[in-house]
Amino acid sequence: MPLLRDIKGFFPPFWITLRNMFRKPVTVQYPEQKPELPERYRARLVLTRDPDGEERCVACHLCSGACPVDCISMQAAEADNGRRYAAWFRINFTRCIFCGLCTEACPTLAIQVTSDFELSGRDPLKLVYEKEDLLVDHCGKNVEYSFYRQTGIGVAAPRGGNPNESAPVDVKDLLP
Repeated sequence: MPLLRDIKGFFPPFWITLRNMFRKPVTVQYPEQKPELPERYRARLVLTRDPDGEERCVACHLCSGACPVDCISMQAAEADNGRRYAAWFRINFTRCIFCGLCTEACPTLAIQVTSDFELSGRDPLKLVYEKEDLLVDHCGKNVEYSFYRQTGIGVAAPRGGNPNESAPVDVKDLLP
């Protein structure tokens, strides 16, 4: 009985190998023929702009905090009108594992992923992308979203001046 079971377990792997040995291989000739990628494929990271053309990144450091391999670094600065921005923003793609946690952590939807997967190179220093390399001239996947308009921060409009927003409450009026 065990001998029959061993013989039955011995031949099927050989049969599978023999069957696949005579099939025509499916090969994608890569540089000339690009592979079809799924719609939600996560690859290269980019920094997007809001509908007004300003940078969306407010240098809150949430993306660098969420990154498990610590490949994102930035320096916060503030403009004359009170709007925060990243003075410099850097992603080291030699360390990035393309997990997408930075895009989920970003409250302004500034950092987004694209399906551009051609990020290879021999020099590791060329795979450290600066803000100028990452910043694109479009809004990315969220065309209408503007962080400063949505949150009601006084940079885009005075507090209480945005649609569906009430005026600020004076706390001294609440005292007895």
